[in-house]
Formats: sequence, C-alpha cells, structure tokens
Amino acid sequence: MSLLTRTKAATTTSSPVASPPPVLWLALLATPVALSANSPVLILPDMAAALNVRTATVTWIVTAFAWAMAVGTPLMANVLRRRGLRAALHTSTAAVVVGTVLVAFSPWLPLVMGGRAAQAVGGAGLVTVAMSLAGSARRMGVITAGFGVLGAVGPLLGSLIAETVSWRLSLSVSVLGLLAVPAVLRGADTTAPTMRTPFDARGALLLVLTATALVFLPRYPLTALPAAFLGAVLFGLHVRAVPHGFAPLAVLRSPVFAVSALLAMALSTSYFTLLFTIPQLLRDRTDWSIPAIGAGQMAALLVGSLLSWLLAAASARMNRPRVITILLVLGALAPLTTLLTPWAPLLLLAASLAVFATTAGNGVLAVHAAQATPAPDRPTTIGLFNLAYQLGGAFGPALAALLTLGT
Repeated sequence: MSLLTRTKAATTTSSPVASPPPVLWLALLATPVALSANSPVLILPDMAAALNVRTATVTWIVTAFAWAMAVGTPLMANVLRRRGLRAALHTSTAAVVVGTVLVAFSPWLPLVMGGRAAQAVGGAGLVTVAMSLAGSARRMGVITAGFGVLGAVGPLLGSLIAETVSWRLSLSVSVLGLLAVPAVLRGADTTAPTMRTPFDARGALLLVLTATALVFLPRYPLTALPAAFLGAVLFGLHVRAVPHGFAPLAVLRSPVFAVSALLAMALSTSYFTLLFTIPQLLRDRTDWSIPAIGAGQMAALLVGSLLSWLLAAASARMNRPRVITILLVLGALAPLTTLLTPWAPLLLLAASLAVFATTAGNGVLAVHAAQATPAPDRPTTIGLFNLAYQLGGAFGPALAALLTLGT
C-alpha cells in the first residue's frame, strides 16, 4: 500500500483501494522538472538578447523558478492533503500549462518570470504526488535517480534545444511530465480526503514568507537574514498555537523528520556547491577545454545518479543509523576530496560522490520522514521535506560563488 493510499484510509470513508501506479509513470511525472530547472544554465546570454536585457538581469528567471519550487512545494502538498490526488494533479497540470504558454509567447521578462514560477509550482505539485505515491525506498530511489540523471543532462540538452529550435522550448520541457497524469490517475486511489479543519491561511503565509526570505538570503543577506529569523519565530509560535494547521506540530516535532530534513538540506547544499565549484577548479588546475570539463562533469553526475538507486534499494535491508552513517561519510568525502586533491579524475569522483549521496539520501530520507509521521500528515511531510531539499539548492550556488571568489 502506498503512502498516499494509507493517508486516504485514515481520512476518508471506506472505498476500494487502487494499486499504486508503476514507478516509471511516477518517474515520468516528477523528473522533467529537474530537466527544466537546469536547462537555462548555458543559454542565459541567448535569453538576455531575445528579451533585450542584460545577462545579469535575466538570471532572475532562474531565481523565480527556484523560489516558486521552494514555496510551491508545501502549498501543493497541502492541496494533496486536503483535496486529494485528483485535485492536486489537476491544479499542477493547469499551472504547468499556463506557465508554459507564458514562457512560449511572452516578449517581456516579467511575464517570462511569471511563467517560470507557474511551471515551478506545477512541477512541485507533480513531484509531491509522485513521491507520496512511491511507498518504498526502492521506488523512491527510481524517482530521485531520475532527478539526478535529468538534472545532469539538463544544461547540455537545454543548449542543444535552444540551438536547434528555440530557448523558449528549452524552458518548456517540464510539460513532458503531464504525459504521465492520465496513467497516475488510473492507477491510484483518487478518493478526496475529508478534512474537517479550516484552511490555515496564516500558517501558509508565514511559511511562504519565511521560505522566501531564506531563498533570497544569498542575494540580499542583510535584509533576508532578519526577515527569515522573524518569520521563523512567528511561524514557530503559530504552529504551537495551531498544532493541526498548515504545518502540523506532530511532523515538526518528529525527530526522524527533523534529522531527515536537515541532512537532506545539508547534502543538497554540498552537492549544489560542488556542482558550480568543481568546473572552476578544473579550469584552474588542468588544461582541459570548456567542452571537456562539461562532458567530464556530466559523465560523473550520470554515474553517481544511476548508482544512487543501489543504495536506495539496499536501504530496506539496513537500519536507519547505518543508512545515515553511509550518507554522512559519502557526503563528507565529496567536499574533502575536492578540497585536498590536485588531480582532475578525483575532482570528478567528488562530483559523483556528491550526487550519489544527495540523490540516494533524497529517496531514502523522504521515506524515513514520511513513515515516522501520522498517516494523514504524510503528504505534508513530503512537502516540508522537499522544501528543505530546495533550500539547499538555493544555498549551494551562493556558497560556491563565495568559495570561487576566495580562491
């Protein structure tokens, strides 16, 4: 029985239980958003020229996507928790379609940013549904390995699509996830849950404001840091006053959830730091060309992403402390190797270790966190867990910039 099916059983009247969808449909539902997230990396100058703005200005499109993924994840998890699978998929589909239309046809940067934000919110919903339906570390590992693989090829594929067709099509590849929506609806229990408590608008607003401040922390630290601190304090007080609201107190108090989310954020931060740092180190320490560096890093990331499924599959036969120890060791080896080695092959090995630990950890730890919380709260648990992972994706590039400037 899947995580979402168990959630339905606790929140709805009895109904026939559908079997969980095949994991490949879940992977198709979730992973195109990783491809879309990384597709602009190599085509920012082309986008800037088309929109008649500076390259530094067009990077706001990337920021808008990252922000919307972060804040959209817990929001869409709440839709899933309160309204059920069908409503979550329909809402996500509408957001992706509207966002793709804006990206495809808008001549103005603000509308393109809005389109990317809508794509990200829809993609966050698709990811949350897929991970909620995974139900086991093995199946979750297939999904997260797909994230790593498509994230690794995203920059190159985005560049090829932009060169042969259009940069707008490069930014629209997340629409591929919608191909899996009919199959997921057929293969899963779509009974809407019965929620008796009103929507916690204040809790949602406080969480969104806190997450927004954290996302903008790398760009505007003097403003974002006190805003994030104040938001976190107010959000904590609100959760204590409304323990069954937008972010259930039972989830936030779970030690397993706290450890899983914090470790996922740490591994994500390390991975995204090295993702941007290692190419610069290869330029400084070798005579490799830019295409050679890009190809070498992509190969390293692909190997690490594919192998991560092995740990996810084996984790079912290991206890939680052993899994966490393996993730901590691998997660620490990646930055240490990067810091200490002068040889290019070991730098690429560090990239493989980083994506291996992050991708495997994302799959395994999400299952640990969800299984340690009450059944009705599991979609929300997945959403909050993914929020922690997305914050690591925001912190990593900023840390990489600091490290690069310091070398």
